[in-house]
Amino acid sequence: MIVIKSQSEIEIMAQAGKILSSILKKIARKLKPGISTLELDRLAENLIIEAGCKPAFKGYSGYPATLCISINDEVVHGIPSAKRIIKNGDIVDLDLGLKYKGYYSDMSRTYGVGKISQRAKKLIKVTRKSLDLAIKIIKPGIYLGDISSTIQGYVEKNGFSVVRDLTGHGIGKKLHEDPPIFNFGKPKTGPILKQGMVFAIEPMVNEGKSNVEVLDDGWTIVTADGSLSAHFEDTVAVIKNGYRILTR
Repeated sequence: MIVIKSQSEIEIMAQAGKILSSILKKIARKLKPGISTLELDRLAENLIIEAGCKPAFKGYSGYPATLCISINDEVVHGIPSAKRIIKNGDIVDLDLGLKYKGYYSDMSRTYGVGKISQRAKKLIKVTRKSLDLAIKIIKPGIYLGDISSTIQGYVEKNGFSVVRDLTGHGIGKKLHEDPPIFNFGKPKTGPILKQGMVFAIEPMVNEGKSNVEVLDDGWTIVTADGSLSAHFEDTVAVIKNGYRILTR
């Protein structure tokens, strides 16, 4: 069942999204060669607590950290470590969530560190654009499949592939609510969007093939062929005449 949020609930989630966006920007400014992923994780947790919020990910299904940091061929759910040092040329996905006044917010951004390849730049640009294009069509009356097909179409037109084993999701009082939001699909399929629905839309795009694997830590998901991967995510509400991005 897709939970419909009231206007007052969406306002709380918008406040949560504003806080989250501000925190992620502060973390991104620290993203430089030589810093450990654990240091970034500790910064994320401190900033969330200072803002009067709770980390969304820490302890969720046993996840051990506040911030998911995925580097290069890691798609999502990379676990921070003192031994994992950011290097020049890396592309890094920062995926962060928080809970504020009983409601969740979730977002991610992929950044290039130092000098990255032209192919990596294109991958990041295409992934971000696929999210933007999907958000722009959101309004009451469209189908969920329209979002999925928009992402898939743009990504594949540019020579990349969408991850098929992972999805976006509804969000609200729970971090993951119905419906799952695939990054591939056909137009005019699935549930019809209604005012008050709130989604975490998150294209995960691979440089090579779409196949992924889970590492021995049980969390980190990587591309099966070792190619680069990028990930962007925003929390978005369906409003009367369109959409409202809650994490920008």
